[in-house]
Amino acid sequence: MIKTKLLLTAITFILYTSSSVAQDTPQITTKASKIELTVAGASHFADLPLRCMQREFPYKTGVTFADSTLIVNPQNYHPAFYGCFDWHSSVHGHWMLIRLLQLFPSMPRAAEIRQKLEENLTAANIATEMKIFTMPDNKSFERTYGWAWLLQLQNELLQWDDPFAKKLRDHVAPLAQQLSRMYIEYLPRLQYPIRVGEHSNLAFGLRLAFDYAEQAKDTALKQSIIQTALRFYRNDINYPLSWEPGGNDFLSPALEEADLMWRILPAADYERWLVKFLPVIADKNFNLEPGVVKDRTDGKLVHLDGLNLSRAWDLFGIARHFPANKTQLYRVANRHLTVALPNVASGNYMGEHWLASFAVYALTMQ
Repeated sequence: MIKTKLLLTAITFILYTSSSVAQDTPQITTKASKIELTVAGASHFADLPLRCMQREFPYKTGVTFADSTLIVNPQNYHPAFYGCFDWHSSVHGHWMLIRLLQLFPSMPRAAEIRQKLEENLTAANIATEMKIFTMPDNKSFERTYGWAWLLQLQNELLQWDDPFAKKLRDHVAPLAQQLSRMYIEYLPRLQYPIRVGEHSNLAFGLRLAFDYAEQAKDTALKQSIIQTALRFYRNDINYPLSWEPGGNDFLSPALEEADLMWRILPAADYERWLVKFLPVIADKNFNLEPGVVKDRTDGKLVHLDGLNLSRAWDLFGIARHFPANKTQLYRVANRHLTVALPNVASGNYMGEHWLASFAVYALTMQ
């Protein structure tokens, strides 16, 4: 308990002294060993996507050009999600602002956030976004990472009882439903799981999509995810966690799978499965060293800051469903937060355009 309190004190000090808002206002607080955002912290993180959600360049497209039709500025074919360097980062930047508005409706710049969300997430803009996914050469565009974040965005809007949220979710719904159908079509055709630490990680894509399916009461999508997860992961044993991370990872293949499966299996079955899959997770001295970033100007190497945040949210989820080692798992998760949070606003666009979303997700998934 003493070590946990020291960790939380360290996080408080780091965020307090690195604040881009008022220096005398802490960005996080701790309650019952949980780290929680304050209004100042929400404002600090919101500032990052606000800088880029309507900034068209630099931009990295993932679209395949079958002809010259799409050789135009990105805003022409991504009128909703053209900012923040790439499509998926723009999507989860929008998601983050929606979550923060829901949690802190009176936060600084709330009116500006609402205005920008309303400008981007129009019915017409979403209809244009949908066209990319109907093109034969782009049916795998943003599969499944961007798909998952779009469903998470809609999941957030569905949970928010507010007229503003209802308006936006009505606009976003056709694209969410389109991506749900694409998941259902794609998953049975996938012969092997995708176990990587970057965008195409299947377990991560299934996890966010599952949360949306439950909230949206999308039974067909939910059943497709359950069948896929059981097909690929139910019999996994003895995962070599010591082989992680890879040099470009921002997701942990092991922990994403473990954080997915508590959604899929009954509680007792999950605990038995987890100990077989990751025996080390039951060790009272379980430890996992945070990833180390040596160059935050490198768009790939800075992924490891995101890994530390995603490991934290995975460990929080696993801990809630594995009470036998909950305290130690929370301790390791909090250590990863301690390392990662000061680097979210590093001053370099390669990390700043996306890391705030990961930080907010980690801090609000405990």
